[in-house]
Amino acid sequence: MFSNDFDKFNNSFDKQFSLASILFFIVFFLVLGIIIAVIVKNILSWHKNNNSPRLIVNAEIVTKRMRVSHNGYANEAHVSDTRYYVTFQVESGDRMELSVSGQEYGMLAEGDRGRLTFQGTRYLGFERSY
Repeated sequence: MFSNDFDKFNNSFDKQFSLASILFFIVFFLVLGIIIAVIVKNILSWHKNNNSPRLIVNAEIVTKRMRVSHNGYANEAHVSDTRYYVTFQVESGDRMELSVSGQEYGMLAEGDRGRLTFQGTRYLGFERSY
């Protein structure tokens, strides 16, 4: 009788362990796939920007924005990350939003007009017209 109960428990344990192992590997490979996809996307974007021509166009700054993200848990150090974006409107009426450094963000004002230098989606500089 004891042996029969032990065999049932052992078979149940094997099934649960097998199911847990399968779920672990599914989640592991899903996370790994997402990480690889993000890396490939960033490499392709970097490559596309490097192969794009450097352009200098007349533009106006129409808006600025920043995105702040906070990381951390209760009773732990909080880390924040701030990204800065500026939207430029070129003479044709097209608009483009480019990521800029915090220092550049502080030096630019909405309504400024000048010459925008960029390469693909990479901001290279803005020189105001006086």
